Amino acid sequence: MEIDPIQLQTQFAKFDLEDQTQSNSQPVEKPFADFLKEKLGEVNNLQKNSEAMTASFAAGETDNIHDVMIAAEKAKIAVNLTTAVQNKVIDAYNEIMRLQV
Repeated sequence: MEIDPIQLQTQFAKFDLEDQTQSNSQPVEKPFADFLKEKLGEVNNLQKNSEAMTASFAAGETDNIHDVMIAAEKAKIAVNLTTAVQNKVIDAYNEIMRLQV
């Protein structure tokens, strides 16, 4: 399974506009919680794919180390991006809590 590197870099930055529109071209509102669950699921799938490929390589079922390393790096980048977004959300929350009304 190959994932385009550009797609991986932008998967958290944009919505798929085709999924966001109905037949009458009006945008469909997608709850943030659903969007977040979907993206976290994608990160989880990348991690599981990496683990499966690593186990397959360790068991001698495959000898293509390049694909194993690429899958591991994709999973690492996705987890790092998720962690960075989490840290930014926590920082924003803390900043809002410091505001005096």
